[in-house]
Formats: sequence, C-alpha cells, structure tokens
Amino acid sequence: MSTSRKPFVGGNWKMNLHGSEVAELANGLTALPLDASKVDVAVFPAFPYLAQVAAVLKSTPIKVGAQNFYSQANGAFTGEVSLSMLKDIGCEVVLVGHSERRHVLGETDEMINAKVLAALDAGFEVILCVGEKIEQREAGKTHQINMAQLEYGLAGVNADQMARITIAYEPVWAIGTGKTATPEDAQEAHDRIRRCLNFGFDWGEDIGNAVRIQYGGSMKPSNAVDLLSQTDIDGGLIGGASLKASDFMAIVHAAEQSQA
Repeated sequence: MSTSRKPFVGGNWKMNLHGSEVAELANGLTALPLDASKVDVAVFPAFPYLAQVAAVLKSTPIKVGAQNFYSQANGAFTGEVSLSMLKDIGCEVVLVGHSERRHVLGETDEMINAKVLAALDAGFEVILCVGEKIEQREAGKTHQINMAQLEYGLAGVNADQMARITIAYEPVWAIGTGKTATPEDAQEAHDRIRRCLNFGFDWGEDIGNAVRIQYGGSMKPSNAVDLLSQTDIDGGLIGGASLKASDFMAIVHAAEQSQA
C-alpha cells in the first residue's frame, strides 16, 4: 500500500456468534497489541451485541460499527435501526452496499446512495462496498460494474465528506468461498477504482489519492502480506477470519507492517 495512506482493517462478523462468543472475541481483541498510529481498526458485530461490544472496546483504539441501518432519521419503520440509535450506543462507522445487502437482500443503487448521504450527514464514517459477481467478471465487466457502483454510491458526496469515506472492493465470487483474487488481479481492480475516484468526480486527484481502498475477498493471515503489499490495497474488510481474535489481529499486524 501507499505509505501516505494509513491502512484500515475492518472485521465484519455478519450474522454470526452469540453472547458468550461475542464476549470472548471482544475481550480477546483487547488483549492483543495494536499500534493505532499505524493502522485503523473497526469491528461490525450483529445488532443485538453492538452495545455489548462497544462497552468492551470503549477504552481501546478499535472502533465499533454497524452492518446496516435505515436512511430515515426516525419514524414508523418497523424492524429498522436509525443512525441516531447507533450513535447513542457508541458506533462510529457503518457499512453500506455490501454484496450480501445488494444481491441477497435486494438493496438498490438508489437505496445505497441514500444511506451513504444519511450516514455522512449524521457524522459517521462510511465504508462503501463495491464488487462484481462471477458472471460479470467472466464477461469482462469487472471495472464497468465497480465504476457504476461508485458513481451511484457517491452521487452527491462532496470533497470534504470524502475524508470519511473508505471504499471496500469485494469481488462477490471471493466472499466466503475461500477463493481470493491474486494480488495482481486485486491491485488491478483497486487501481481502476482509484482512477475513477481521481477522474470520475469533480473533487480532484488529491482527494482521490487520499481515499483508502480495502480488499474484501477472503483476506486471511496466509495471504494478507501479499495483498497488502500492493500499491492501492489499503487494508481489508475481513469476514470469516475476523471471527477469531488471533487471525484478525494477524491481519491487522500485516497492515501495520505494510507501512514499513
């Protein structure tokens, strides 16, 4: 990665773990060394455990984030969770546009953009996820899909707000499958995303070059060093490997070392 960008590693726990397991994982993270001057870290527990994890991690540099939220401030939206509720329990960052929200749960580009804008207006950091499905990759449409998702997702975002945006490139075919893009393939996708940030919007290259782009396709301790050594890979959005404290922190430490 570029030494001008501080790496950012996020742990997306998805719909996994229950109370005692959550406590064990959160406490395990507090016990492991972390150099906050070299890497930013966040975890994204399931909704029932957000407050519990936030309380455990409150005195650490590890931020707590939400996997989802609703774009409206409050009201008659049964089953939804607002940004003010998340802020109330200590959340600082949110995921938007994860492939499972797009392709399993049916979120549209318009819904994703509304969430991005609402979260920024509420003062949150945002990780915007983009990525192609296997049939799109095989059809040679990887970059086309990523660019379209970026342009929709970031519509209406201004240059100042981009300081609170992280992009996560997650090839859908590599999420939870054990398959991983080669470091070179991942770098190519990240490079094209960087070019879109630099030239596809009106905020200029300085802003685009400062945006961190995480890799989100089955990063684990065994491949983290090779992936994080690529110029435009600025961290990871980790799924399965974030459910074990030692594996997650091994990736965090690889990110720390990538700045050496």
